[in-house]
Amino acid sequence: MKKIVNVAIVGYGVVGNGVAKILEEDRDLILKKSGVEINLKKVFTRNWNKEFKYLLKEEKKAYSLDDILEDKDIDIVVELTGGIDFPYKLIKEAILRGKHITTANKALLAERGKEIFNLAEERNIRIGFEASVAGGIPIIRALREGLVGNEILKIYGILNGTTNYILTEMNEKGKSFDEVLKEAQRLGYAEADPTLDINGVDAGHKISILASLSFGGFLNFEDVYIEGIDGIEKMDIQLGRELNYTLKLLAIAKSYRNNEVEVRVHPTFIPSSHPLAKVDGVYNAVMVEGSNVGECMFYGKGAGSLPTASAVVSDIVDIAKSVSLGIGREIEITSMNWEHKDLNLKKVSDFYTRYYIRFMVPDKIGILSKIAGVFAKHNISIASVIQKDKVVNYYNGDNDGYVPLVLLTHTASENNTQNAIKEIEKLKLTKGKTTLIRVEDEEN
Repeated sequence: MKKIVNVAIVGYGVVGNGVAKILEEDRDLILKKSGVEINLKKVFTRNWNKEFKYLLKEEKKAYSLDDILEDKDIDIVVELTGGIDFPYKLIKEAILRGKHITTANKALLAERGKEIFNLAEERNIRIGFEASVAGGIPIIRALREGLVGNEILKIYGILNGTTNYILTEMNEKGKSFDEVLKEAQRLGYAEADPTLDINGVDAGHKISILASLSFGGFLNFEDVYIEGIDGIEKMDIQLGRELNYTLKLLAIAKSYRNNEVEVRVHPTFIPSSHPLAKVDGVYNAVMVEGSNVGECMFYGKGAGSLPTASAVVSDIVDIAKSVSLGIGREIEITSMNWEHKDLNLKKVSDFYTRYYIRFMVPDKIGILSKIAGVFAKHNISIASVIQKDKVVNYYNGDNDGYVPLVLLTHTASENNTQNAIKEIEKLKLTKGKTTLIRVEDEEN
């Protein structure tokens, strides 16, 4: 039995500082609660000349990765560097040297997870990745352990705090996307380069991990349908409210009986009465539907130093228990609970959902009937219609006699819907680009 489990951190940014602080300052608390004594032995960063929120003793600073990789006493390597290529090489080398891994790197796991987990299995190595999705929300552990008696049917997630903050401000204060983005950057809720947040890729990485874990297989991240919020106009948020819907950037994963799965990220209207519609600001939430438990919702801070560090430490403690007892794969069959198979992802053209569709049309008699005729031709049923008069509060600038016409459809084929929109635009009945936002509610 190993009395003390030694840990090394690679990457000493916001989360790394938080992890070090918890491991050092709460060492006795962790020992009391877990029965395992964990020692932070080394921390590596490329530049020790920067200012850090949590200061380390000199003997804990590593100036070379070899100080960690070649140290046989280090049991767990915590990767907190970000990116893909460097952490992939680091984790692979650490696994080959028999060291267990904890990581918060969602991009790495979403895009290279199959290789990493297969190598870890071959080498009897455990990988902890709770912090890779939704920060301090224990969604990974819930899926792996708490819901183990369920077939996971659906996952709906608000998995990016930056975009949720932007949409919340646009909804509550009627501001434009550009206005709120600048405000979010000033407040530190958005990065100087917020591309991965606002284009949906960050949420895409996270839902890919949850889908793999829930549905028992690997997926090709490039096949995940991803659409961001940078094209959202405040007019559509306000018109959606009139239909009793709230706009969120949702990450969605669904499982079907024919072994197909659907994984997508895009702006989505949900009923304003839905619990996820009440999740505002920088908070995250995940709604999971299990075959036996029904719907469960997990809510909390999805980012930040200590919430994310708390998730990292939970993985460290979990792995450390096995290390201290000398237990390996005899107990922990696989870190990911998945089979060696690739998930069969639906193509976007095969999606079936409801749609909010806004055209800018001339305020003339007969336009609606012509558009409705095209939708009927493509087997799309219209559930409700909103058409505004010439004077609208939603439109910026001169509307040139064009007004918003909104159609809310019943569940329809993505392929049919896109073809109908193309046909309508060719008729030159509308002005500008048509706005399409998918809708998720009880009907679908």
